[in-house]
Amino acid sequence: MAWRTDSSRSVYDNRWIAVREDSVTGPAGAGVYGVVRMQHPAVFVVAVDAQDRVCLVTLERYPTGNRSIEVPAGGTDGEPPREAAERELGEETGLRAREFTDIGFMYALNGIADAPEHVYLATGLEPLPGADTTERRDEGIDDVSWVPFPQVLQMIRDGEITDGETIAALMFAAIHLGRVS
Repeated sequence: MAWRTDSSRSVYDNRWIAVREDSVTGPAGAGVYGVVRMQHPAVFVVAVDAQDRVCLVTLERYPTGNRSIEVPAGGTDGEPPREAAERELGEETGLRAREFTDIGFMYALNGIADAPEHVYLATGLEPLPGADTTERRDEGIDDVSWVPFPQVLQMIRDGEITDGETIAALMFAAIHLGRVS
């Protein structure tokens, strides 16, 4: 049985998200479904240097109250995804890439959210002229590190990297780079 929306009402919205509550009819009958919609798609950048190291950022995430190790990422803010990926890489790491490859598309938490996400592989990395650490501090990023790709996979296995979107982005990169079949 397909889902049917019987009615819908806006519960909350700001410049980043909108929340609605739908009266639905689904496989179990009538019910209520809460849906979060991102106002703009997100981008995730797996930056890999010539030494096969991945650039990771560490920051504290307010919703969980935990430090999180992630790939550079952020919202598109209405710009094309590739432009947003280039901007986010620069803002969060002070780097630019000679090559951006679109390696995947996904939805975050598609059981409760409409949150489209684009994943890019960035290579040919170099320092961004005039890069400023102010943007990093404003985002709460307190560390930018370079980790060999095999060690990044071990960090996932060991539970050091727990952000699901980062894990998914790294999986797209591992597939693209032939690390898994």
